[in-house]
Amino acid sequence: MASTDFKDYYATLGVSKNASAEEIKKAFRRLAVKYHPDRNPGDKKAEERFKEISEAYEVLSDPNKRQKYDQFGRYWKQAEQAGGWSPGGAGVDFGGFDFSQFANFEDFINELLGRVSSPGGTQGRTYTYRTSTGSRPGGYTDFGGYSDFGGFGTQAPAADREASIRLTFSEAFRGVQKRLNLGNELVDVRIPPGAKPGSRIRVRGKGSVSPYTQQRGDLYLTVELEPHPFFQFEGDNLVCEVPIAPDEAVLGASIEVPTPDGMVTVKVPPGIRSGQSLRLRGKGWIHPKDRRSDLLVKIAIDTPKNLSATEREYYEKLRHLRSYNPRQYLRQVGI
Repeated sequence: MASTDFKDYYATLGVSKNASAEEIKKAFRRLAVKYHPDRNPGDKKAEERFKEISEAYEVLSDPNKRQKYDQFGRYWKQAEQAGGWSPGGAGVDFGGFDFSQFANFEDFINELLGRVSSPGGTQGRTYTYRTSTGSRPGGYTDFGGYSDFGGFGTQAPAADREASIRLTFSEAFRGVQKRLNLGNELVDVRIPPGAKPGSRIRVRGKGSVSPYTQQRGDLYLTVELEPHPFFQFEGDNLVCEVPIAPDEAVLGASIEVPTPDGMVTVKVPPGIRSGQSLRLRGKGWIHPKDRRSDLLVKIAIDTPKNLSATEREYYEKLRHLRSYNPRQYLRQVGI
């Protein structure tokens, strides 16, 4: 600012010359939020006003600059020795606010307005806006937006929000249409087939209203699945456990196994062991582009507990006739 271009910074912020540092800070916060270009897109007067209050606060929040401003009036600039922005200067008290954490005055503005700047220069930065969500009271979810603080750009992000939606296995596998109550409106959402736990569904234009642009953001739904009594996920595949009888394990068998599409017949090879799995290709979960994952059928040999007299008689005969000793190898075990 030229020495002949004197501005009354106290009047700019609407405070008295005896105002405390805290009063100056509060006045600036109120005016900065009111006149920031992001809240007044295309308003040149608001943009100029924001520049003026930012300039005023930069001087009056610095005790050294404020002292020179009060003492020398329009010639305070000539008396100012350091000049420019000097964060963390030795012996400088910025009205109870720690400016040492900021690289420059612009970073302070970003923090004041709830924006987090990305690493890099001050021009053309990408910012993240913290927007409270209805699904997580008191919490915050970050959504990216853009603003060029150095050039007072006016592009601001829409207020996206997130929520979770709980589905049954059948609904997630086949797809379903759900009606959601967003508080002041009902929204019909189509869930495509093949949604998995953690899948995100984007519903355009059903987020919150941006306080900057008055435009609605998007709603992001995170899918949660109710536990299924038979199927579980193992990566992209489905897995299930099927019991077989001892004779089926020894002799082999054809058994029926449930899949998401219904029952199918599966051949169990002779001599299968408990814990081994049979892979049913293309009988698992639905994937995009009509692709299917596999279903892994884990075999569990189920020994009967209640035997009829005839069954017990035959098992006794088998025990006397059996030549196979499954523990034969244990004789070689030693330390």
